[in-house]
Amino acid sequence: MDITDFTAELLAFGEPTHFEPAFARIRNDLFARLAGHGFRSIALETDRVAALDGGFSHGFGEVPANRQLLAWLREYNETAGEPLTFHGFDAPAETFSAPSPRSYLEHVRDYLGLDVDVAALTGDDERWSRSEAILDPAESPGATPEARELRVLADDLLTTLYARAPRLAGETAWVRAKVHATAGLGLLRYHAASARPGDRDTRIARLAGMRAVLMAQNLLDIRDIERPRGRTLVFAHNGHLGSGAGAIVASLLGDRYAFIAGSLGHSEALGLAEPAADTYEGVLQRDTGTWKLTADIPRGRKRTDTRPDRGYFGLDQELLDSADAVLHVA
Repeated sequence: MDITDFTAELLAFGEPTHFEPAFARIRNDLFARLAGHGFRSIALETDRVAALDGGFSHGFGEVPANRQLLAWLREYNETAGEPLTFHGFDAPAETFSAPSPRSYLEHVRDYLGLDVDVAALTGDDERWSRSEAILDPAESPGATPEARELRVLADDLLTTLYARAPRLAGETAWVRAKVHATAGLGLLRYHAASARPGDRDTRIARLAGMRAVLMAQNLLDIRDIERPRGRTLVFAHNGHLGSGAGAIVASLLGDRYAFIAGSLGHSEALGLAEPAADTYEGVLQRDTGTWKLTADIPRGRKRTDTRPDRGYFGLDQELLDSADAVLHVA
């Protein structure tokens, strides 16, 4: 099977862990090839606001293949008749921390030229960004009267942006302001979710669900922007693209969304040994040299030698049921 066989306008390629560098290198090679087949953008699992300036969140700027991707994009665009665009589609939040919405809302306020004291409502940024604000509902500012007022303000800013759209929509500064407004409102929703009581597992699941919604909204917005120019390659953890945000987007786009699940045989970077022969990965490993892309979904069992501490969980039936193909790295 060849990567150019896919016709979906949003092609998602998942990795089973962030800590095996082969997947990001393969992603770069695939995108360079797809650029000659109607793809004009790539979206990675990084903060959308940071990506506006070619930046990364979650420590992904330390990944050599990510820096190489940006360097290649700049070189390509120097002579390209149709330039390629880099996007992030994640929220500006970690699992156990999320920043203050202040800077995002102030960006929109300044763009609109309004006189609104956002800082008076947010207060000290640290009270939002510290881990206790996420881990302990009692320490979260997300349900305070100021937070509720900020959500009204964020909604008003976004509404004002759209009211000015007939004159400004499409301009780079307007698009940037909209991305900031969406991020600020998303952060307020994330903090509101963290303020709701519940046991640890319930709250983590709730926040993961909120992040999935924010990621899906960003992906759909990116597609609205990029549709007139061409198709989009998405790269993120399998858990985001096979379920989570991917499940939301797939339900709305149908066959305009396709998901390639990333599969891993062994890995020195993770200390992961050869998979057992009767596992999904073991079946894929049999006739793979370096890597292969196949639409033949393997039959097998889930491997047990996973590395949750390194974000690696391996293939399972639920993930494979959501996949249109598998890219296996031996």
